[in-house]
Amino acid sequence: MINMVMPWGWWCVVSAACVAAAAQAAGPGRQARLVATAQGPVRGYLAAQQDHYEFFGIPYATAPTGPLRFTGPLPAPVWLETLEAVNDSIICPQSNLIKHLAPNKVMEENCLIANIYVPDTEKKNLPVLVIVHGGGYQVGFGNFMTPRGLMKSKKVIAVTFNYRLGVHGFLCLGTNDAPGNAGMKDQVALLRWVRKNIKQFGGNPDDVTITGSSAGGSSVDLLMLSDLAKGLFNKVIPESGSNVAVWSVQIDPHENAKYYANELGFMNIDDVNALEEFYKNAPYDLLFSNSIMDGKDSTFGLGPCVERYTGTEAFLSDSPVNIIKQSKYRKVPVLYGFANMEGLLRLVQFENWQNEMNTNFTLFLPSDLQFDNEQQRAQVAKAVKEFYFGDKAVNQETVLNFVDYFSDVTFAYPALRSVSLQVAAGSKSIYLYEYSYPVEVFAPYYKPPGEIPEYMSKIRGARHTAQTDAVLECSLGEHMEHEDSEAYRRHKELMKELWLNFITTGKPVGPGAAAVPGLESWSPAGDNCSPHASLGERMEMRGALLEARRKFWDGIYAKHYRAPAPPPPPPPPPLPARHTEL
Repeated sequence: MINMVMPWGWWCVVSAACVAAAAQAAGPGRQARLVATAQGPVRGYLAAQQDHYEFFGIPYATAPTGPLRFTGPLPAPVWLETLEAVNDSIICPQSNLIKHLAPNKVMEENCLIANIYVPDTEKKNLPVLVIVHGGGYQVGFGNFMTPRGLMKSKKVIAVTFNYRLGVHGFLCLGTNDAPGNAGMKDQVALLRWVRKNIKQFGGNPDDVTITGSSAGGSSVDLLMLSDLAKGLFNKVIPESGSNVAVWSVQIDPHENAKYYANELGFMNIDDVNALEEFYKNAPYDLLFSNSIMDGKDSTFGLGPCVERYTGTEAFLSDSPVNIIKQSKYRKVPVLYGFANMEGLLRLVQFENWQNEMNTNFTLFLPSDLQFDNEQQRAQVAKAVKEFYFGDKAVNQETVLNFVDYFSDVTFAYPALRSVSLQVAAGSKSIYLYEYSYPVEVFAPYYKPPGEIPEYMSKIRGARHTAQTDAVLECSLGEHMEHEDSEAYRRHKELMKELWLNFITTGKPVGPGAAAVPGLESWSPAGDNCSPHASLGERMEMRGALLEARRKFWDGIYAKHYRAPAPPPPPPPPPLPARHTEL
């Protein structure tokens, strides 16, 4: 069911160059700033660019250890002496591949640290941007992407941070010691820390925008639905990730936990108590030896889940679709969108998957669809394949159809579905876009140069999270021909203006916001996903976004949607053996 392959694209933002650029240490003569937090004083330093201060490695919570390693975060430590906030090396446990791509990083179980970027200005009460890193909920760290370029505006304070990943953050057994969503509860703890401390850095705790791409986009979209996060932010920017995506919330977390344990060599998977003990006692080297799962059914591995009530506060108590339909969430302004060729992320699998897609397309239907029988599944698979490929085979000639298919099922349609649901539930401030600035040479993200087939190397399009690369910093830009062009530099400045406008005013364009050529006005989307902004080499407003493709999937999901469910109640633990005295 799940192919244990690491897509090269997941690592596009953890190159050695990126890591080196992110690491800063205190040096002689560097200008410092001392901030009194609720935990104790911290000292950050003026960055090399001389336009902002950086505070690295501030603990915002404590990750529990031992038998409680899968539970929610504990309070942060306190200190009396000044913390030199210069340690940018700590990351959470994850795949050991990170050691090769980011050799300066150190995996630690207690990894919940924040990094604060403060512009060099005397202004106070600045808007705050909290950035949730991506990586499929499996890999990454706070400074995956950095907001240094935004600091030049001196308009915002930005925060990046680590949260628990993979099985460490998202094992969901529905038990007291593994209730689920530890990684999401880390994110809530970070937002609570920001609420309590950001004023001391010059930020406004009542004006917080949360943003993220890929799993970070899914995260902020889910935070909007969670009761735990109410009142902790007032604007949301989900980029290339949405709350109703098939990979955003585990459909069957109990089965996933069993499957993954079996992959790690544990056989007694049907005994929930034994399964829990295995996870509690397994070393991290084992738990993350197969931590990346690349599913044909558009799943990525262990991620957020709908929690079973265990007596502690839950991050997510119902499926995102139900929460939205019942209007049980806080409606805030949202800047929502995706790239036009998100499916490039799956191109690494094209040569492995093309024959199987021709012979058994049912394997590639998203896992949040359910069917009465195999005949019905086969009929839907046939209809889907014909919609994207017509009467042609999946092969090199139809590779763009392959990209469109995975763009839609993994990223584009879930975003459009969520927008439609939210508008129907009463959300009136969703600003929708499609990002389409083309990557001229994208393939080095997927295979080493020299191994790229000619038909792949000619593809042009905006890949997964390309809009994030235009707004934030350090995303392997040296592998894109347009990266150093004057046209792309101008484009990035316009993208930053749109994002800064939204962060500071709640609208990407309009009164009080900087002007962006081609986008003199930008109205919120209706439930038909119209209008939307096309953000590419030209920027302009257009009508309904991917209307035919959206309506096609609307019809399928109306009949076959399978909502994610919480894990079942666990059986009682075994009674201790009784001893009979003679």
